[in-house]
Amino acid sequence: MAMFTPKLGIDLGTANTLVFVPGHGIVLNEPSVVAVSEIDNKILAVGLEAKEMVGKTPDNIIAYRPMKDGVIADYRVTEAMLRYYINKSLPKFNFFKPEVMVSVPAGVTSTERRAVIEAAIRAGAKNAYVVKEPILAAIGAGIPIHEAKGNMIVDIGGGTTDVAVISLGGIVCSTSVKCAGNKIDSAIADYIKKTFNLAIGDRTSEQIKIAIGSAVFMEEELTAVVKGRDFLTGLPRSTEIKTNEIVKAISKELREMIKAIKDVLQETPPELASDIIDQGIIMTGGSSMLRNLPELIFRRTGVKAILAKDALYCVAKGTGIALEHLDLYKRSILAKK
Repeated sequence: MAMFTPKLGIDLGTANTLVFVPGHGIVLNEPSVVAVSEIDNKILAVGLEAKEMVGKTPDNIIAYRPMKDGVIADYRVTEAMLRYYINKSLPKFNFFKPEVMVSVPAGVTSTERRAVIEAAIRAGAKNAYVVKEPILAAIGAGIPIHEAKGNMIVDIGGGTTDVAVISLGGIVCSTSVKCAGNKIDSAIADYIKKTFNLAIGDRTSEQIKIAIGSAVFMEEELTAVVKGRDFLTGLPRSTEIKTNEIVKAISKELREMIKAIKDVLQETPPELASDIIDQGIIMTGGSSMLRNLPELIFRRTGVKAILAKDALYCVAKGTGIALEHLDLYKRSILAKK
């Protein structure tokens, strides 16, 4: 019987949700957005379809992100979103309920944890496991987490930056700050508003960040054209912006992330600290792909930082690997309820 139980790993992120099926890899990668009609509170679209609507909807449709800062802000919408992703990832004629593993930020409370499990089961899972993101990110980045060695993982997503030191399959010390990709995007939008009197949307600032953003000043700057609405005339206008302006614009947010890393390093037992100097800091998550971020971390902490392979997919891959070897990972999953 156990043979037919499908398994799904879900990386339920603030910005994107990824679904991993053991043996198939990542089968789905869609924005964590749900479009709700305000009039009758009905869910109209989920994922990509809903993201297309962000910032472009008529008044009676709200594009809603149910995962605020990496935790469930709206229970009903999250359940609907999970149901959509679970159904979309299973084969057409599937009569067996899947086993589901969902990632949660390290700072999650037990109430929030139960909410995720309940939402998954109500959305059609046979049973649900909830695992802390840094552990999954480490597994997905190929770190042997069960060894008696300290590994530091910095997982920077859309809503949260999770920093954790992992040894012997568990989290020794960690912190989670609500400062990550989304905050960087807003900082860019604010800067462009103040400097150029231009209003731009979240999607535009994210595109600018990816195109020319950097964590440290660059000698050879990149340029991007910014299109938005002029605050004074109210008319559309475009202007040019360079990398080093972005570096200035996002420096406060980067400082906050570095502080989180320093805080965890300061709590780390000396034996593990020496391991971390040898291994370096492993960086995962989409926002860790910001140009020169490893360089900035090295300058501020003196520890080398390495971007994991497929940084965006580490957590999702970790859920898949942990699901395939449940018995092996049972301890680190269920240890810290």
